[in-house]
Amino acid sequence: MMDEFGLYPREEPFDPLGVMLFKALQVIAFLFFLALLAVSPDSKDGKIESKAEFIITMDWPDNHPDDLDLFVQDPAGNIAWYRHREAGFLTLDRDDRGGANDFIVVNGKKIASPIREEIVTLRGVVAGEYTVNVSHFQATTGEPVQANVKVQKLNPTAQVIFDDKLTVDHTGDEKTAVRFRLDAEGKVINVDRRPKSLLETFRSSWRNGADLDPNTGAPRSGVRVLRND
Repeated sequence: MMDEFGLYPREEPFDPLGVMLFKALQVIAFLFFLALLAVSPDSKDGKIESKAEFIITMDWPDNHPDDLDLFVQDPAGNIAWYRHREAGFLTLDRDDRGGANDFIVVNGKKIASPIREEIVTLRGVVAGEYTVNVSHFQATTGEPVQANVKVQKLNPTAQVIFDDKLTVDHTGDEKTAVRFRLDAEGKVINVDRRPKSLLETFRSSWRNGADLDPNTGAPRSGVRVLRND
């Protein structure tokens, strides 16, 4: 309503009910905010919520055509590798075949990915020694390839226990990146680089033609393993 001068008033008439409703909405919004804070994850530095205990990564130069493979063995003899991606608590989460399969399909078109990386996660703890090896499965360039291997302990806080490079230079070349030992509580008690062949497990009895042990991922008595996937 306009006043006697033909102007609208600056303020609406006071409405007690409207003010009460507005205040009630403010209280509800504040309580909702407190509830969100109560259920939000711990944001302290270094805290990681993860089902994995350790993550092991191996990467080599972007867009490189060569195929490198990551092999990880646990204290029980389980081996995670491209033919046996789940072995004990070990899981090969990413198998990268170099230039052979690094692409995604978008709208029916293949888009190449430059990233060269393999990842193994350890989702439980078995006390004893773990071995991490790199194998040069296919050397298409005929040149040495430098790979970087990193082992990270995730719980209760992120901790890098190993991070270093190695070089493989021909098809079939195998190098031990690291061996680390855990106690029963998952604490790292030793890290070293003593060489140990995991491929020898497969090569030692090729002529027997044995099948892979479904529990460990290794040949029952040795088997020649050919990659055609």
